[in-house]
Amino acid sequence: MRTEDVLAAIATGLWRWDNASGIVSLDAEAARLLGLPAEPARLTEAAVRSRFHPVDWNEIDGVVGLAVAEGTLAEARLRVMDEHGRVIRTVRSRSKPLVEGDDYQLVGTLQEVAEQSPGTAARTPVTGDWRRSREAFLLDAGRALAEARSTAEVLRVAASLSMPGFSPDGLAVFGVAGDRLTVTGHHGQRQGDEELFTSMSLDTDYPAAEVVRTGRAIYLPAPEDYRSRYPTTWPLARRFGRRSWAFLPLVVSGRTMGAWMAAFKHPVAFTPDERSVLTTVARMLAQALARAGVAESERELTLGLQRTMMPVLGPGVPGVRVAGRYVPTGGGLQVGGDWYDMIRLPGGSARADGAGTGRIALVIGDVQGHDVRAAGLMGQLRIALRAYASEGHRPDAVLSRASRFLYGITGGEDGGGEGGPRFATCLYLEVDLETGAVEIARAGHPEPAVRMNDGTVLLKPTAGGLPLGIVPDTDYPTTRVTLDPGEILMVCTDGLLETGGHDLDSGWERVRKILESHDGEDLETLADTLVEAVHGPGSHHTTGPLADRREDDIALLLLSRRPAVTVREPPRRTLMTIAQAEPERIAEAREQVRQLLHDWTDGDQVDSAVLMVSEMVTNVLVHTDGDALMVAEVSCGEDSRCLRVEVSDTSDEPPHRRRPGEMASSGRGLLLMEMLAHAWGVDPRGEGKAIWFELSETVVE
Repeated sequence: MRTEDVLAAIATGLWRWDNASGIVSLDAEAARLLGLPAEPARLTEAAVRSRFHPVDWNEIDGVVGLAVAEGTLAEARLRVMDEHGRVIRTVRSRSKPLVEGDDYQLVGTLQEVAEQSPGTAARTPVTGDWRRSREAFLLDAGRALAEARSTAEVLRVAASLSMPGFSPDGLAVFGVAGDRLTVTGHHGQRQGDEELFTSMSLDTDYPAAEVVRTGRAIYLPAPEDYRSRYPTTWPLARRFGRRSWAFLPLVVSGRTMGAWMAAFKHPVAFTPDERSVLTTVARMLAQALARAGVAESERELTLGLQRTMMPVLGPGVPGVRVAGRYVPTGGGLQVGGDWYDMIRLPGGSARADGAGTGRIALVIGDVQGHDVRAAGLMGQLRIALRAYASEGHRPDAVLSRASRFLYGITGGEDGGGEGGPRFATCLYLEVDLETGAVEIARAGHPEPAVRMNDGTVLLKPTAGGLPLGIVPDTDYPTTRVTLDPGEILMVCTDGLLETGGHDLDSGWERVRKILESHDGEDLETLADTLVEAVHGPGSHHTTGPLADRREDDIALLLLSRRPAVTVREPPRRTLMTIAQAEPERIAEAREQVRQLLHDWTDGDQVDSAVLMVSEMVTNVLVHTDGDALMVAEVSCGEDSRCLRVEVSDTSDEPPHRRRPGEMASSGRGLLLMEMLAHAWGVDPRGEGKAIWFELSETVVE
């Protein structure tokens, strides 16, 4: 008996649907089931569609698309209608897609089935209530996943999804790292259960690994299916007590980025509608994870840029308290052109009473724009300013050089630089830690403010020049003020003043009230209060006179000199010049240091100090054409004292580390410094350099 006769005997017909040509081929039994003459036929897609209920035809499109994507059977229940629109029978279609490039042929069977009894619930394409429930669920799931902003949030949303009629009790999201499977997150398992599946090779006989390799979903309706297909990893899955599993690919832009597992404690047949729901959720989950990954990468990039470009203000400078804040604008990568910096200038040191000597520079500025280019220019400009300051130039010279530098890298007036010309405002302050003298140069930037010890806040009028980068050569006049111990110096960018719709005047009044109400003790708390007042929720209730509500980056820097504590005795100091024509005075310099350390308890340290002084002065006379200036100072504290010796000259050539041979009579100066000094260094000056070392000892009563 022929196969066709057997199929006809059981009321089963054959059909072939060619997607490329739109032709549907029917055998005699299939034609009869569709209400046509019982003979083979070739019909157009439109002619076949007219024989089915329109609701069912719409559903079969989705079922076929799912089967093509997964490489599985397309199963559907379809109502056949006559020319008058009456349902004459119900057939079940089971078809296998044969994919050829972008086209496919659907080959399968049609079989008549009994009508469902009224009120019988079945999850088939013609069950409207379940379909409406599914659509409502997918809308809610899509909205919740779209709102998730991190991978952890996406996983929490996925764990809370309650699918219509077949909610899984165990979920897992797998990622890919090289040729290994990783567990991104899971739900419904105990903490630590994921370790068995972490770092699993993609070649492993495991459903999730196969899904990642092939990009096709795997459905396991029963434990027998799991055990027969994956005997190697079945023992790992058996202990969780699940009855059905679905593993679906997470695909973004045509690339499989991982797999999603949904496990059930009750049997699930995985009908076409159930597979359609799971596939749709997997697609939304993949998109949500991709968005979260991009957002997290942007946040990490933002934090990395901030960590790289912003200095760490800590207790490293004796005698001062410093606090700084940077708050980027709310959009994009949250990076911009605002910055601040603190630079220890050559010659600074710590006194034994806890106060500082020497100078530091404070810099704050704002490069035009709120984009990545502004952040890049800010980084370059900050490095340039730090270099000019470290060379020992005065504030006006530092800003003049910085303006020429920015003009050069941005192209100036002709816009030759990439992205066109940019300018920057900047405030540069040089602070003498011992006297409190502050020398200020300003390039189009908001002026500084000082909170005095009685709470009075003064805005310091400061002479200024053009913003940096507008013209290559410009002068910046300087202004000198004095900062007494305990007073707080505040410098900021215009974002602190204008955020919330304020102009500069109303913004200063807002900041002034905060400074006046603070006790002046904790600079970190004051910095937080200033930022929160203009950038936090409170700022939305204190808008200024302007209708403009634009946001801007905020940079803020606070500095206060610590009052000096009582010292045991004033510092002792000696100074002398050794000229090129007076090399015999090197011996006098050694003797000066030895007398300065007459009561030093550690004789070895005294000998080390004398030896290093001899080396430093001799190197100046031998390797330069100028004279040597030696300054030696001993400062005393409560329980320690420190010797600092500095030898300066007019040569810009730094000392070089050499590798002398055993019989060499020179070249060991830096090696000695490194071995004998507690701290040492070379500081550039405006003209020349200074090399210094420090030795300290504990004072025993």
